[in-house]
Order: sequence, then C-alpha cells, then structure tokens
Amino acid sequence: MVKDSLIAELGQLVSEARNPRTMQIDLMGAADIVAAMNREDRDVAVAVEQVLPAVAAAVERIVEAFRSGGRLIYFGAGTSGRLGVLDASECPPTFGVPDTMVVGIIAGGDRALRHPIEGAEDSPQQGRDDLAARSLSAKDVVVGIAVSGRTPYVIGGLEYARQVGATTVALSCNPDSTIAKIADIAISPLVGPEVLTGSTRLKSGTAQKLVLNMLSTASMIRIGKSYENLMVDVSVSNEKLAARATRIIVEAVGCPNAQAEELLAQSGNDVKLAILMGLTGMPQAEAEAALRREDGFLRRALIAHPGAAG
Repeated sequence: MVKDSLIAELGQLVSEARNPRTMQIDLMGAADIVAAMNREDRDVAVAVEQVLPAVAAAVERIVEAFRSGGRLIYFGAGTSGRLGVLDASECPPTFGVPDTMVVGIIAGGDRALRHPIEGAEDSPQQGRDDLAARSLSAKDVVVGIAVSGRTPYVIGGLEYARQVGATTVALSCNPDSTIAKIADIAISPLVGPEVLTGSTRLKSGTAQKLVLNMLSTASMIRIGKSYENLMVDVSVSNEKLAARATRIIVEAVGCPNAQAEELLAQSGNDVKLAILMGLTGMPQAEAEAALRREDGFLRRALIAHPGAAG
C-alpha cells in the first residue's frame, strides 16, 4: 500500500502539478495536441537560462576534475538516468575521450535502459553501492539527476559522494529539493507542470537534456576539444565520421578534399594534428610535440608558432 506521506509529498512538487493550460487535451485533435506541447516547450529554454550561473559553476568543477585525472559521473533513475547514460555515451565519439572519463549510471543497471526495473530507484544503499563499485574518489564530479529531487537512489549516491569528498551537483526540476540541499551545486530549472500530469520525460526531461549538453560540451571545450567551433578531437571510427573529419580539416585549413584526406592519413586519423600540420607545415612529430606543450589546445599551439597560416 502506498504511504499517505508519499502521496502528500508528491502533491507538493511543481513537476507533479496539473497544468491548467492542458486540462482539455483529451478532447483535442492531433494538430492542437502538438501545438499545445510546442507552446509548453517554449518555456524550457527560458527556465534553463535562469540557472546558467549554476551550470557554469558546475562546468568549472568538471574541468578541474578532468585536469586532475577525475571523472564526470552522471547518476539517476528512470528517464533521468537514461539521459545521463546517453550524454556519457556520446562523449567518446564526439570528443575522442576514453569511455571511463564520462560515466553514466542508471538505477537497475544497463537493463533499465530499455526495461523498467521495479523498485530500483527506492534504495539509497544501492545508490551508494553503485558509486562505490566505480571506485569513486575525491577527484570526481557526481551529477545526481532526479526531476523530483527526492529519488532515494540519487540521495544515497550523493550522500556517499560527499563522504568520499567528490564534488556533488544536483539536477532537479523542483525548487529547494532534497538533492539540491545535499549537493555542492544545485541546478534547478523550473519548467512548471507537464502537459500530461507527472510525465516528467516531457518538459523536465528536455530541460535535463539541455543542461547535460552544456555540462559535457562546455567542459570539453574548456580542455581543448575544439578549434573555433569545430570538433577537432572527433573519433574517426566509421565512414560518416571519416567524411566529417575530412570536412573539418577542409574548413580549418582551407584546403581541397584530397589534401585534407592526405593530412588525415599522415596524422594517423588525428584531426587536430592534421589541422596543425596543414596550417603550419610542421611534420607529424614536431606538431605532436607542439600540441603536448599546449596541453592539446590547438589554437594555443598555432599562436605559439609564428609561421602558422590563418
């Protein structure tokens, strides 16, 4: 039997409130339903804008973690956990980083990505155990993701992370939530009631995805994973990515496709290295040394080379 206290607690959450603008949605045709959803979605970016200082603060801590050999660990249940795993899984091909650098953990394990795992989110101890199993350390940043801000699994994980000394970040869509009070940094975009009451995979999930995009992308940019707005550490692991890598080199160097493909081959499929070689005329070994001196920042390596084109 569901506890009365839990029912009352959910009734106090913004994310569980009824939306007065969609009370007649069950009578609408398809065009009106999607128009109503679209109108509601417009509020999401505005809500995220209000919490940008907290997002930026989290990015700075993540950058510090990366520079000291730490990890970014996303941690959640249900939709929140799936979004964290999704963002983590996109980092290796996009930024050429190992899959241990950004980690996504979902309550119930990988099976929970496709199937609901009964009660997986209800155990604070399981949250602690899942982080302990990843050898959590004070170097890491743990982002606990829970729309309600009260998921026991996430609470337990964040409490354990604090004990270990890791930086803790709470991402929720309710004000003054439990996880917000636990964490070092609280990110709480308030998107208001959902189109369908309590269906937090909608506006709340969109807000979470926007924030996670910022956390990973901004952090990677800050550690030198871009040149201008080009993804210069993209992994060349299939035909599409090889074509993208060639196009990036063409854009950066201003050379024909054939020359870009030759530079890519000479660099061992290292886009950043290929661009440095193309813009400076450096041989591979010299270009590699120049990048090492500048901690992998391509623009700094170019500035340090007086003969760099462009």
